[in-house]
Amino acid sequence: MADYPEALDYMLAAWNEPDSTKVRDHLENALSNNVRFVDPSIDVSGIDGFEKNVHEVKSKLPGAVYSRTSGVDSQHGFHRYHWAIHQEGKLLMAGFDVTEIDGQGKVSCVIGFFGDIPDR
Repeated sequence: MADYPEALDYMLAAWNEPDSTKVRDHLENALSNNVRFVDPSIDVSGIDGFEKNVHEVKSKLPGAVYSRTSGVDSQHGFHRYHWAIHQEGKLLMAGFDVTEIDGQGKVSCVIGFFGDIPDR
């Protein structure tokens, strides 16, 4: 994991930031300006769209805790890891992300998947 990007920690910090006015600071440290964020529920581009999604999800899940639940597997600027969302100690959702990091060490793309990979 020699090429582990610090941007992943900033991105996770944005999801867990209790002060909504500080979310943007974490995202600006984490994301490229034209970042693309895709998961089964959304497809947005840019820091503004990413930030709006963070605030919307957090408003629907007050007090939720977002965590990385695995190590980070890295190759050629791509990084994959498992994550989970817990609320009041109960698992709400788990999944995994594949992220791409640009030449400046910022996240340029996040592709998120919910749940386990289905059987055939």
